[in-house]
Amino acid sequence: MLIDRCYQLAYTCAYQLMRIYWRVRRPETHGALVAIWHDGRVLLVRNSYVKYYSLPGGYVRSGESGRAAAVRELREEISLDVEPDTLELALDVTRDWEGKRDRVELFRLNLPAEPVVAVDNREVVRAEMFAPAEALKLPLFPTLRQHIEQVAASSADISSPMGAPAE
Repeated sequence: MLIDRCYQLAYTCAYQLMRIYWRVRRPETHGALVAIWHDGRVLLVRNSYVKYYSLPGGYVRSGESGRAAAVRELREEISLDVEPDTLELALDVTRDWEGKRDRVELFRLNLPAEPVVAVDNREVVRAEMFAPAEALKLPLFPTLRQHIEQVAASSADISSPMGAPAE
């Protein structure tokens, strides 16, 4: 729809302006992401304003914990409600990214059934489950790539007899 395209354009413009701001000001930021896993596959999202895949998530607001931000972002981005205690902290990393010092808390959520998600087609334009090997072939947000590589490595260790390298 035309209104969705207008929102997508606005998100893209705002994001490009933020990238300029970050390069000039070099701020410290804090975000929270959620890796939703089911049956060995992870839910990846595509935002309308970037060319890489990421996870549901966003910035942690002042006075908000990373876990609370993760719960809020799941609701806002993919219409999924979860209890905060179901989120397991998988990574807490800080790296330079797009001109800012970016701290990211990545939470893992293991679900017994594939989640039913709804995207707004404005900020989030796609949400799909991927096996780790498929996901690692895609352009990924660096912290997400690190998480999937860790999960893939631990799965290979588990499936190898007596610690032998997986084939």
